[in-house]
Amino acid sequence: MEELIHFDKQLLLWFNGSDSLFMDTIIMTLTNAKTWIPMYLALFYVVLKSNSTVRDILLVLAAAGACVLLAGAVDDTIVKPLVARWRPGRDPEIGMLVDTVDGYRGGKYGFFSAHAANTFSIAIFMSLLMRQRLLTIFLVAWSLINCYTRLYLGVHYPGDITVGLIWGGFVGFCVYKGYCRITRPAVYTRQMCDIPIAVLCLTLLFAVVKALLKLL
Repeated sequence: MEELIHFDKQLLLWFNGSDSLFMDTIIMTLTNAKTWIPMYLALFYVVLKSNSTVRDILLVLAAAGACVLLAGAVDDTIVKPLVARWRPGRDPEIGMLVDTVDGYRGGKYGFFSAHAANTFSIAIFMSLLMRQRLLTIFLVAWSLINCYTRLYLGVHYPGDITVGLIWGGFVGFCVYKGYCRITRPAVYTRQMCDIPIAVLCLTLLFAVVKALLKLL
């Protein structure tokens, strides 16, 4: 176990940071949950247009809320305090080696990653719900991008991310199965599902443009 923990720390240092202000700005933008509000709204729009009754819409929203509650809230309120594993930037062993951006080190404990669990639970649930291959690819990529930002910023170890992804995927799958026991999923068309994909791409472009403007 000690060898595994040592490897986890060394792997983190490989992913962590850079000497690029451009990359720092992009990563800080993408790791901020507020950046992704337009994509959440786009997904909600698709749900709104694809479901015919208020009950069906509310059931999807309740399921998405359950994903976040079970994936992230359980982590933050139970697992992190119980395991009490230091975040890399606060770890007495390697804390001084971790490259931070604007002094950002996150909270006290980091096992496991709520970013990974939350985003992957939503990605899995929405992918199973909408059944569109291209959207699935983009949603999984979105989750992995969020995971990478946490490694880059040095606020999570790869092990934190891995467990977060496993837990988030499990939660998303279970919530979807529970949702299907209550109601039959609506049919989501390719045209409608292209909307959140476009918004996700525009969000990435926004992060790049913001970084470029900061260099001027």
